[in-house]
Amino acid sequence: MSAFTLHFSRWGAVATILISVASVIFALPNVIPLSTYESLPSWAQLPRMPLGLDLRGGTHLLYQIDTAQLKKDWLQSIQTESRRSLSEARVAHSGVVIAGNQVRVNLRDPANTDAALTKLKTLAQPLSTSLLTSSGGDTGMDVAVQSTQPGVITLEPTQAGIQRRIENAISRSIEVIRRRVDPQGTTEATIQAQGGANGKDRILIQVPGLAPDEVKSRVGTTAKLTFQLVDSSMSAEDAKDHGVPPDSQLLPDQERPGQFVLVHKEVIVSGDDLVNAYAGYDSRAGGIGERAVDFEFNSRGAAAFARVTRENIGRPFAIILDGKVISAPVIRSEIPGGRGQITGNFGVEETNRLALLLRSGALPAALSIIEERSVGPSLGADSIDAGSIAAAVGFLAVSLFMISAYGLFGVFSVIALAVNIAIIMACLSLFHATLTMPGIAGIVLTMGVAVDANVLIYERIREELRTGRGMISAIEAGFDRAYATIIDSHLTALLAALILYAFGSGTVKGFAVTLSFGIVSSLFTAITLTRLMVSTWLRQTRPTVLHI
Repeated sequence: MSAFTLHFSRWGAVATILISVASVIFALPNVIPLSTYESLPSWAQLPRMPLGLDLRGGTHLLYQIDTAQLKKDWLQSIQTESRRSLSEARVAHSGVVIAGNQVRVNLRDPANTDAALTKLKTLAQPLSTSLLTSSGGDTGMDVAVQSTQPGVITLEPTQAGIQRRIENAISRSIEVIRRRVDPQGTTEATIQAQGGANGKDRILIQVPGLAPDEVKSRVGTTAKLTFQLVDSSMSAEDAKDHGVPPDSQLLPDQERPGQFVLVHKEVIVSGDDLVNAYAGYDSRAGGIGERAVDFEFNSRGAAAFARVTRENIGRPFAIILDGKVISAPVIRSEIPGGRGQITGNFGVEETNRLALLLRSGALPAALSIIEERSVGPSLGADSIDAGSIAAAVGFLAVSLFMISAYGLFGVFSVIALAVNIAIIMACLSLFHATLTMPGIAGIVLTMGVAVDANVLIYERIREELRTGRGMISAIEAGFDRAYATIIDSHLTALLAALILYAFGSGTVKGFAVTLSFGIVSSLFTAITLTRLMVSTWLRQTRPTVLHI
């Protein structure tokens, strides 16, 4: 008997017991009534596993992308890039302006028309990072670049180019929204494109368990961050009275309600170069006091940020979020390293939300809600109760079979099965993985997988007893020789579950998640917990006859 019990060291036994007890504790919040759970003190409210849209309901939102703003932003980008290209080519112009749906370039010397066309067409490379992906009047291209008369060049987005840009914006928006709504990838939110009057220009969002206001607060903010120089040629009041310069714009000042700041339109550094953002405190306050958001740029953004701060010492530099100036500090010295800070009158939740929005990236265009509703459990209370009853009946049927077939060893299997289910529920709670009706099916399937390992062990013990082995030797051989088969079968099932999770979506992932947790936990209960219970029983009772 000592040879068998030596497989469990004292620390191994303690670890097995602690894992089992902890799993039961973390699973308890999911089986007690919600009213009882909410009445508990906050320190005792352990996390509960979130329920899917089919069990709990949630939020259904349909957004439409602002195509007009998307076109306007694109034209402004074309305008900025055209000015930069002409400046590099040393081609003088009297203005690069937006006229309707075109960017019009007026050259000072019409003789430079061919040179300007050649330079502008260098922007029209077939690269995903290029602003212009075509030249000429071909409507199958993104931008038509042509000279309508000597000294005048027009750059006009084509309908095909606009449609491609809308589709690209929808695709990017879906990824940004997914990072905001479901940053861990376990909520099972449905986020997908839908067709509208202008093709697929809508995004459907269905999130289980979250209120509409919470979803809208995460999605509704564009979180477009830009850094632009302040135009010091005149005050904001003079610009309002006498007109805003063509290369500048008036933006509201968030720190001073009702006031405006005159800034240059050219974006020096954008939020696209951000690689991280996190909540912190105002460094000027010695690390305490006002909350702030710290951010980091990638190498390109860091280089641009350092260059601009080096070349504009003494000038104010506006930090703009969604069209509002949130800060306009004066550049005192070069800021190398690509790190910065956004300060303001932020609360705790506002700071964390702003950091999340910046970290997940900016939406390429504003979104507007065209449909909103709260979704109740799609299967209804009766179906949910039926699923729960099915799981309970399945557990009871498996328990009766194991006890009737293997006696006391069957009782050990039932205890291990209960701990197995507790581990699944604890994992769902701790990883914030959503439980759906297919997930319940995965738990029921896990019951069969879990006891199957015990059946293999017990049948092997019976075979060893029939060959004339002693009781301890037969138990030892039963556990040891069944391990290879158990591990092979469990790893095969786990591989199938992981493939389902990788290539599936929605409810298929819910089934795969619970099945994966169940397979791993059944390995633990079969290899360690069941063996610990048998070992302890043998050591305490020292039986002379084994009934199995």
